[in-house]
Order: sequence, then structure tokens, then C-alpha cells
Amino acid sequence: MQLNLPSYEFKIEGGAGHSLIFDVLRRKWVKLTPEEWVRQHFLRYLTEEKHFPASRIAVAYSLKINRKHFRADAVVFSDGGKPLLVVECKAPSVAILPATFDQIARYNYTFQSEYLIVTNGMVHYGCLITREPLGYEFLKEIPDYRDIAR
Repeated sequence: MQLNLPSYEFKIEGGAGHSLIFDVLRRKWVKLTPEEWVRQHFLRYLTEEKHFPASRIAVAYSLKINRKHFRADAVVFSDGGKPLLVVECKAPSVAILPATFDQIARYNYTFQSEYLIVTNGMVHYGCLITREPLGYEFLKEIPDYRDIAR
């Protein structure tokens, strides 16, 4: 499926609903779902176009909220090991709704990152968390790592 992201080469095996894609960041084969297709493209976009170091990205990062287990699609860490950016990916057929921002905001309650990104591969929203007043400000474009790294 064509996304609103640059095209990249991927290692894909299998077919007819049983395809696997090689995740270079996790160094393993994973089931190729529509959401995974978006995640793989967006992570390549971050590393290849926006200069995010692959070594700072944790994919499918586990967290616990109120004794329930969740998984953030990706978390980018700063040089000091603090979460800098959290990414939530949806399948292209899934509309980005306020509930999607509620989901990533709940995750960010744990992470306390400065930036949030939500994408379905077709539309991408980047937000900067504001402290005074508490909320978020939409960004005009996805930030480059060199502009936000500390």
C-alpha cells in the first residue's frame, strides 16, 4: 500500500496474509499488518529523513498504566536516556481522532516526553507538549532530531 511517506526497500517474506517484514531496529521478523507497514515506513522516515539515530529508538516499548500493560509503537530517547518523542502508528484505514491523541497522552503521562507524533501513514501530526498552560501545540512538520536533541 502506498503511503504519504517516501518509499523504502524492505525485506518481506511469505504472502497471502501471512507475510513477515524484517524490522531492522528490533532485528527480527514481525507480522506484516497494515499498522506494521506504517510503523516500518515511519521509523525509516525518522532515521533516514529526519536524522533520528536508530540507536535511540525503542520499538514496541512496553509500559504499565494502572496495572494494565500497553505498548507504545516507538519511543525516542535523548542522549541522557530521557524519553524525547513518542510515536503512535495506526493503519492507513484508521482515522486519526481525538481518541488517538488521548491514547498517546495517557502513554506520555508515564514517559513525560516533549514531543508526540501520531500517524496513519497518510496524515502525520506532531505535537510539542506545553507546560504553561498544560497542553500541546501542533507542529507544522515532523521535527528533525538535530533541532530537538539535547
